[in-house]
Amino acid sequence: MSATANGLKAKLLVVEDDPGLQRQLKWAYDAHEVLIAGDHDTAMALLRAEEPDVVTLDLGLPPDPDGTSEGLRLLSAILAEKPDTKIIVASGHGARESAQAAIAAGAWDFYQKPIDIDELGLIVRRAMHVRAIEVENERLAARVGSENRVLGTMITAAPEMMKVARTIERVAGADVSVMLLGASGTGKELLARGLHDAGPRRAGAMIAINCAAIPESLLESELFGHEKGAFTGAVKATEGKIEMAHGGTLFLDEVGDIPLPLQVKLLRFLQERVIERVGGRRPIPVDTRVVCATHRDLDAMVAEGSFREDLYYRLAEIVVRIPALAERPGDAVLLARHFVQTMAPKLNPKVKGLAPDALALVDGWDWPGNVRELENRIKRAVIMADSKLVTADDLDFAGRTGADDTSSHLNLRAAREAADRVAIRRALAQSEGNISGAAKLLGVSRPTLYDLLKQYDLQA
Repeated sequence: MSATANGLKAKLLVVEDDPGLQRQLKWAYDAHEVLIAGDHDTAMALLRAEEPDVVTLDLGLPPDPDGTSEGLRLLSAILAEKPDTKIIVASGHGARESAQAAIAAGAWDFYQKPIDIDELGLIVRRAMHVRAIEVENERLAARVGSENRVLGTMITAAPEMMKVARTIERVAGADVSVMLLGASGTGKELLARGLHDAGPRRAGAMIAINCAAIPESLLESELFGHEKGAFTGAVKATEGKIEMAHGGTLFLDEVGDIPLPLQVKLLRFLQERVIERVGGRRPIPVDTRVVCATHRDLDAMVAEGSFREDLYYRLAEIVVRIPALAERPGDAVLLARHFVQTMAPKLNPKVKGLAPDALALVDGWDWPGNVRELENRIKRAVIMADSKLVTADDLDFAGRTGADDTSSHLNLRAAREAADRVAIRRALAQSEGNISGAAKLLGVSRPTLYDLLKQYDLQA
């Protein structure tokens, strides 16, 4: 393989101090862009400037042309600078020992002098081919990783979450309050962060407070701050979360847990954009965007009188409903792979991925605790794994049932349609929306898959 993915010639760096051999090699490998160096410094300069794909390296370089010390020094320097370089070393001095030393130092291959142009050519072409495959894999991995991210950080390939992300991106620039509705563990704070970062207030702070995690007696002070002497222990004036969010975004998580008396004070702030600290009388203007989230049914709470209707409409100028992980076919596998990739280097470096049985279990589980449950499950599995791949046993689901049981559909047609939808969407997620790839995974033709997409009103 003599050309890169963009059609340009692949670069071959020849490190050889014999001028005659330099010319011979340059002519022999004109299918590549051949770079010539006769010493350590020239080779390193060309490596940094040109980033060659493959290097042929004569170990007998000056000032040690009859030995291997200088060549081995350059080998180490190249790999330290650019570890992915394929280096083919040559030596006529103690060939066996030289080969062992070079391979141990990280050389890709070895050949013994005198040079056979054809034999070396085969080694060079093989090295070029392998490097081209590595580069393409790196490119695809980067593309997949970026294409499966929305709002900068959230990983998804599910149309449901893509729709949520598009909504967030669209409202980010508008100065309106946003309410995020979804079960615990669905990523509400992550979406709130994405909303903040995508909007005009991203230079300001995003201040988050979990209203359910703070005792009712302390929540008012946490939100609004307090003046010195306002209560026992108030030894100095303290800003509340609302003040701290001035110029940025205030994220009220579990807003449904705010008690009724405090809802009145919060409503006043939203209407007038001023606050008064606990124990204070001075109005303090605050310019902040409010984003809130809850897993509670606020409509029912409004109906029963436990949540103020006027506050609800102030907070819910834009409502975004977040699907559960079980409603996002394919995302569990994407997230599981991501968690293994990020956790393994710290928790268990020998782990490199998930075994097929583990992937199947992750894909089939309904994840009642959503992304948070998945993350915790993968963390435990990575720690407990004894091999390079996390297995189903490492996930420790023994004796538990959680996967959606399609037998609950009494109507066979409905059951088949539900199963078809899930299978199609998982195939599309795993193939990154590629129709040919999804059709292959499903075992159907492209036209058949197009018909099914149309039938079920699904989008690739």
